[in-house]
Amino acid sequence: MICVDKLTKSYGASRGIADVSFTIECGEIVGFLGPNGAGKTTTMNLLTGYLSPDSGSVSIADIDMLTDPQAAKRRIGYLPEHPPLYTEMTVREYLFFAARLKGITGQAAKRTITHSAELAGVHDVLTRVIGNLSKGYRQRVGLAQALLGDPDLLILDEPTVGLDPLQIKEVRATIRELGKQRTVILSTHILPEVSAVCQRVLVLNAGKIVADGRPDELATGGSRLIVRLPGPTKTALSLLKNLDGVSACALLDQQEPHTNDYAVTADAGVDLRKPLFDALAKANLPILKLTAENSTLEDVFVRLIGGEEGGQAL
Repeated sequence: MICVDKLTKSYGASRGIADVSFTIECGEIVGFLGPNGAGKTTTMNLLTGYLSPDSGSVSIADIDMLTDPQAAKRRIGYLPEHPPLYTEMTVREYLFFAARLKGITGQAAKRTITHSAELAGVHDVLTRVIGNLSKGYRQRVGLAQALLGDPDLLILDEPTVGLDPLQIKEVRATIRELGKQRTVILSTHILPEVSAVCQRVLVLNAGKIVADGRPDELATGGSRLIVRLPGPTKTALSLLKNLDGVSACALLDQQEPHTNDYAVTADAGVDLRKPLFDALAKANLPILKLTAENSTLEDVFVRLIGGEEGGQAL
């Protein structure tokens, strides 16, 4: 459905993205993650044809965005973070206006407005003035606009920003339903949203993709053990940090007198339990408590971007 090859975009001396490549298959719901300035917005603007790349290519359903932008854009529905709504219009008036902008008129416009309103859950407010709707309904109106023309690809930028928990739950359910019949790209800062909705995650940092995989696959790397030990802190920290397969070790708050808790993070695919037990037994450090924790997507996100320079990409 989407093929991005060595995409590069700069703004003067500032880098937007550099040599970004990925493919997305039909029917995938893919989350774009990254800190502010990672390059998510630049990537989406290039995917929608709003910006032209310095080099590289974007193809939507085998249509090159540079050589045939009109045909490529017809396959895309885009919901920006702040939907460009005309609050003095009714929902129906706005959707007719948006349909005309997309070149859809007459009976075709009526059909696609009815269908989009049903999918986005705004069919019951078509006669309401947009300015009188709640934030949640306005977001849904923006989604209905993106669905006009029944596009194969939906690009959603922070679709649940500013919504209350119930509205967020409703929008997530809508996105999952829409993803059954089309490809969806979801850009968000809300990590639980990615776990709840997305089948795959692309993590961007400083204009480059630093991870690509299913949320559960990414979270399997770097599983953590919480171990409680007596004795000198310096000795225990040194032993744990130098153990083969350990990527990080941190001292936690004391939970029991004369002991310390340590968070020991393993390299991807490494089970530290037996080598940890053997090393501590050899050092005569009894394990008073041992708890295994799986990494969350938040842990993965921090691990991927925490030690890298960011802030230059847009």
